[in-house]
Amino acid sequence: MAADSMEIDDSLYSRQRYVLGDSAMHQMAQSSVFLSGMGGLGIEIGKNIALAGVKAVTLHDTKQCETSDLGCNFFISKEDVLNQRMRVEAVCPRVAELNPYVHVDMSSSALDDNTDLSFLSKYQCVILTEARLSLQKRVNEFCHSQQPPIRFIGCDAYGICMRVFCDFGEEFEVSDATGEEPKEIFIQSITQDNPGVVTCMDNQPHGLQTGQSVVFREVNGMVELNGAARQVSVISPHSFAIGDTSQLQPHAHGGFFVLVKTPKTYRFETIEKQLCDPQVLIPDLSKPEAPLQIHAAMLALDTFQEQHGRLPNTGCVQDAEVLLNLWGMLTLPLPYFLLFPPFCQEALKAITGKFAPLQQWFYLDAIEVVRPLQSLPVEEFLPRGDRYDGLRACIGESMCLELHKLKVFMVGCGAIGCEMLKNFALLGVGLAKSSGEVCITDPDLIEKSNLNRQFLFRPHHIQKPKSITAAEATHDINPDLHVNAHLNKVCPATEGIYSDPFYSNMNVVVTALDNVEARRYVDSRCVSNQRPLLDSGTMGTKGHTEIIVPNLTESYNSHRDPPEEEIPFCTLKSFPSVIEHTIQWARDKFENAFAHKPSMYNSFWQTHSSAEVVLQRMQAGESLEGSFQVIKLLSRRPNQWVQCVGIARVKFEKYFKRKALQLLHSFPLDTRLKDGSLFWQSPKRPPAPIDFDLKDSLHFTFIVSTARLFAEIYNIPYSEKDLSEEEVARILSDVEIPEYRPSEKVKTDETVKKPDQMKMPQSSEEEREAVSQLEHAIVTDCVTAERLQMSPLQFEKDDDSNGHMDFVASASALRARMYSIEPADRLKTKRIAGKIIPAIATATAAVAGLVAIEMIKVVGGYGFDSFKNCFFNLALPVMVLTEPASVKRTHIRDNIYFSIWDCWTVYGNEDFTLSDLMSAVRDKYGIEPTMVVHGVKMLYVPVMPGHSKRLKLTMQKLIKPSADRRYVDLTVSFAPEADGDEDLPGPPVRYFFTSDGETP
Repeated sequence: MAADSMEIDDSLYSRQRYVLGDSAMHQMAQSSVFLSGMGGLGIEIGKNIALAGVKAVTLHDTKQCETSDLGCNFFISKEDVLNQRMRVEAVCPRVAELNPYVHVDMSSSALDDNTDLSFLSKYQCVILTEARLSLQKRVNEFCHSQQPPIRFIGCDAYGICMRVFCDFGEEFEVSDATGEEPKEIFIQSITQDNPGVVTCMDNQPHGLQTGQSVVFREVNGMVELNGAARQVSVISPHSFAIGDTSQLQPHAHGGFFVLVKTPKTYRFETIEKQLCDPQVLIPDLSKPEAPLQIHAAMLALDTFQEQHGRLPNTGCVQDAEVLLNLWGMLTLPLPYFLLFPPFCQEALKAITGKFAPLQQWFYLDAIEVVRPLQSLPVEEFLPRGDRYDGLRACIGESMCLELHKLKVFMVGCGAIGCEMLKNFALLGVGLAKSSGEVCITDPDLIEKSNLNRQFLFRPHHIQKPKSITAAEATHDINPDLHVNAHLNKVCPATEGIYSDPFYSNMNVVVTALDNVEARRYVDSRCVSNQRPLLDSGTMGTKGHTEIIVPNLTESYNSHRDPPEEEIPFCTLKSFPSVIEHTIQWARDKFENAFAHKPSMYNSFWQTHSSAEVVLQRMQAGESLEGSFQVIKLLSRRPNQWVQCVGIARVKFEKYFKRKALQLLHSFPLDTRLKDGSLFWQSPKRPPAPIDFDLKDSLHFTFIVSTARLFAEIYNIPYSEKDLSEEEVARILSDVEIPEYRPSEKVKTDETVKKPDQMKMPQSSEEEREAVSQLEHAIVTDCVTAERLQMSPLQFEKDDDSNGHMDFVASASALRARMYSIEPADRLKTKRIAGKIIPAIATATAAVAGLVAIEMIKVVGGYGFDSFKNCFFNLALPVMVLTEPASVKRTHIRDNIYFSIWDCWTVYGNEDFTLSDLMSAVRDKYGIEPTMVVHGVKMLYVPVMPGHSKRLKLTMQKLIKPSADRRYVDLTVSFAPEADGDEDLPGPPVRYFFTSDGETP
């Protein structure tokens, strides 16, 4: 059922499919998993496995629900504890509810040293949590000995430490170790030598490693390379050797290469063999010794459990001494449970053979959390019989109370937001009656594709608000939590809601966003209001967390990634070379024809009251912006379905035949540049005109989808019969295609820029034609209220019934065929056209867990060296923990410094002049202002004529504040220390229009 359903219902798994691919998704849908231990760690793994879409999972546990479970297991409720239900009985239906295509079974049978393990043979992967080491060894030996071996994973989380162990057998083949999509790299030259050297075009970095192989395509001259795979030896980032090419024909021009992904085999040993000489991953290079120290400490803990049948009691000196004797160097406290991001991804790797597996141990600690707490009395950590005992054992009662009183503002309630809210509920964030609160906001509604990652949502929540639904679901996890849900976007337009007093009332701001610009805006508001910001994000198997603390760290805006390169207009218009170009071209055509033009049309007629008035103004010689385009749309407006089909046929001719004919007319195949080289050489591809053939399914799809979209924007009805091939063929038989004549005026060079059709100057002939067309429309009664209105479309990628993706996919594929570019399947086309960020639940769970740890440090007021940023790529797997960048301080002069967190303040009144402002800055901060700017408006620049007169003007007259504006931020420069030096910038000067309160 799972496999078939996944093929039919792709929308549920769409973003995960972009990460794993079809083959891995199919393998998952055929695999079964055994998961033992339904504590906090086990339920986290079970949740992510169910969301991923395995065929079946058996949840195993033998314990009853206890109060302590409420602090780490988000699927166990107070009622489960009161009714003394078995943990597995409580969580099984709730895990099953996550994914209707996954069969979830449960078992409470004993699993110990006497259990017959043959029942595990039906599973492809076995995961043990909360299991003694002796049992892990026995189960691991059994799994390792099977043919084929059963993939084994052992996981443990104790307080601030966690470990993962993987054994996938003696030979585990991975089909794709990195998950990165190979890029087409164009070739500048290939030498005829031994070895032959390949140089990339425009010094583009190839990203290859010695020993990898590449396959060549479309090479001219040295044609023997086409289709051949060659092993590379890297020479530089832009060149590599490929072996002997001396006997091949000389390279003439062009061609490209693509990395050949080859399967890689990994070898694993059992726990027994790995205990004394473990292979470990080091996540934090500032303490490389930590993984082996924790390895020894946890082995001591395992021995303690074997000897005493339990974990050490919190605060028990005798237990601590025993543990110290078992490991003479134990320096880490080992209380019970804190939130950690388990490497759930390893289970998916075990099942699918996709991505590099963990070899073989992974240890993660948060020693920075407990270091400042070591001087607290032992009473701080003793259990009190509530859901927070596990957390209290780690951070103490005082810190728990601080979390309860916390006010958090979280922006975004998607995949990361759901995980964050779960963690807030488990930590008890914001539940104090008088002061605590978690305020969340998200304007989006729940879609079906969200259900695969946003685990708080269920099918019956589709089209309900994310924030309100998430708040209700979080309340089920912890009824004491105070969640205030908003439906607003956080942006300049909502600053009346999310004002300075609002931010000042919050202790911490958390972003759970999927775009950079929104992050930058929230960051600027946090800097302005001195609020800490916890940011995180994911893309596929990659994730990052960034901790921003006032006066300690840089802000998000302190560093800028290079802007994403836009595809040049000339490339999209005339010279596509890769499939991304044709997909973007098709998406642009959709936006222009079905969104931009209809919106422009509506806006024009809303601005101009009637066609008669427009005609009079144009006849009088007045130029009205957009009139030419609008009148052309009005005069060509279809009334019937048959006309929409005719327009679609003309578009086909224009896009896929005439464009190619015109280009080849302007630049024949033998055209050469001034240096004698061919014009049509890689990466330029000469187009080949396409003759229309309705029997070609791609041609038919383009015609029907295009006609449908034109019918939608013009509000023209059509029936299912109208979409049949027979009916479309009948209509097309009457469509006349004008004879093609090449133009000498068409711009086809590489420097042509995208025109702004609204502002393009029109010739007198075009203006006369527009007037004539409008006159004719008025005379023939074509200017009715209905005809002056269109229905713009908003591109919707996930609704396959609306024809949007049909248009983009068919148009892109036809253009790719015209330029001999390898086409993309619909899934890839949807990802690129819809700008979809690949996503998987394991990555979102990981960043949320990491942020929760940093939140505790922020609440505790920890020092700079305690905080950790993180970058990980679960596919490799790589996890790197680093200190945040420390805040930079800029020297103005003498002993005056400032940072991004500084803001100088001046308080004024109605009579306060610009001269008063400058005097106040000089008197208060001991430095002479030389220039004052508000936004883009220069208030005072000495060299500007007349600016000296402004010194006597009041600040209110110069700035004209709105009624609700308390202050403005001014950019002020200061006199240099020495003559000839440039003026020095300073921090923002916040000018308050009144002196009431005199607190920013």
